Amino acid sequence: MLQTGIKGHKEQTVTPEMSAARVGSGLVDVFATPMLVALVEQTCYESVLPYLDEGQGTVGTLVNVSHSAATPIGMRVWCDSELTEVDRRRLVFKVRAYDERGEIGEGVHERFVVDTERFMENVKAKG
Repeated sequence: MLQTGIKGHKEQTVTPEMSAARVGSGLVDVFATPMLVALVEQTCYESVLPYLDEGQGTVGTLVNVSHSAATPIGMRVWCDSELTEVDRRRLVFKVRAYDERGEIGEGVHERFVVDTERFMENVKAKG
């Protein structure tokens, strides 16, 4: 059952493929903001996955995250999340991201619980 207080944690090492220069979000070889957002989404999604019914998943609907410090390639980064609100199918998470030197970002992420099959049927109907 989904309830507030569920925590998540995910770690990874920054690779050249995760750099701003590689993903097209800048010209420098540091951990890219889009990759920080992906880390936030993965952390939150994985944290609630064990509490979902079979056939359910979650989709991201809002990301409001600051990226306050640069991280060089080769350094470890991680995200910690906490589910702070459950409003029917809407899930709100508080997130903080770190590298080996300290905090690199923080904010809020929202996801919605969906029936995966029905969700994909609706997406296919758009095409």
